[in-house]
Amino acid sequence: MTDFRYLHLDVFTDRRFEGNQLAVFPEPHGLSTDDMHAITREMNFSECTFILPPERGGDVRMRIFTPGTELPMAGHPTIGSTFALAIEGAIARGRTDFVFELGVGPTPVSLEWGPTGLQFAWMTQPLPSFGDEIADRDALAAALGIDGGDLAGDPAQMVSCGVPFLFVRASSRAAVDAVAIDRRALVRCFRDAGLEELPVFVFTTESRAAAETVYSRMLAAGLGVAEDPATGAASGPLGCYLLHHGIVTPEQARAMVSLQGVAMGRPSRIHISIDSRDEMITRVRIGGTSVMVGRGTLSL
Repeated sequence: MTDFRYLHLDVFTDRRFEGNQLAVFPEPHGLSTDDMHAITREMNFSECTFILPPERGGDVRMRIFTPGTELPMAGHPTIGSTFALAIEGAIARGRTDFVFELGVGPTPVSLEWGPTGLQFAWMTQPLPSFGDEIADRDALAAALGIDGGDLAGDPAQMVSCGVPFLFVRASSRAAVDAVAIDRRALVRCFRDAGLEELPVFVFTTESRAAAETVYSRMLAAGLGVAEDPATGAASGPLGCYLLHHGIVTPEQARAMVSLQGVAMGRPSRIHISIDSRDEMITRVRIGGTSVMVGRGTLSL
C-alpha cells in the first residue's frame, strides 16, 4: 500500500469544529481520477482537493471533488487549500498573490499575513452569468417544504460565477431554517422551467447582527452533498444577485458577509466583495480564514 498525506482544515471560520471541513492532499502523485473520487467519498467531507504541478503558467494545478462529482471551481476548497499550502511552506510567508489552475481557468488568490502566519485570503471568481428563473413560486415553495408566503418577492434565478446555483430569497430566518427539500418535486420544478437540477441556495436578509448581510443555507443532493456548511462558489454569485436585484447598494456590495451553516451546528462566515461600474459588475471576490484541525495519511 501507498500512504498519501492530507491536511484537515475548517474553512470560513477562526474556530476549530466550525466552518466547512476540507481535506487537502498536497502530494497526490500516482492517484487516478477514480482514486480521487473514492478518497473523497471515504473522507465524507463536502470536498477534497488534490494539489498537482502546474500546466498552464499558474503556481499549482488543483482538482476538486465532492463525494458525487468533480467541480471546475469551488470557494471553500480554494481558500482552505491556500491556508494548507501556506502551512506547508509551499506559499512563502509574505507572498501576496498566488494562482490556482482550476477547471474554469487561472484563478488568482490574494493573501493577507499577520504575525502568526496567513490570516485571510481572497479568491477572485469569474464574472457572473444570470440565467433562467422558476416562475411557479407555489410549486417551488412546496418543493422546499415551506409556504408560498415564506418566499420574498425577488425571482428564484440561476446565477453562476463558474458553478450554477438556484438562488431563492426567503422572507425570514425561520423560513430558511424550515426548508426541507422534496427532491422529486424540486426536479419537476427545474424540468418545468427548462433547467437541469441545480444546487439550491436559500437566503434571507433578515439579520441579527450588523456585520451579517445574509443568513443562508445551501442544499445540493445532486452533488452528493445534502447540505453544505459554507459554499464559496455560491457566495460570489450570491453577491452578484443581491446587487443585480437592488437588494444592496454598490457601496454595500463591496463588503458583505454571508452567515451559513448555522442550522448544521457549523457556523461559517464568507466575506463577499462585488465591484461595479455604471451598473456593470467588474470584479467578484469571496474571502475568509481557515484553521488547521489535523494531519493524517490515507493508505491506498
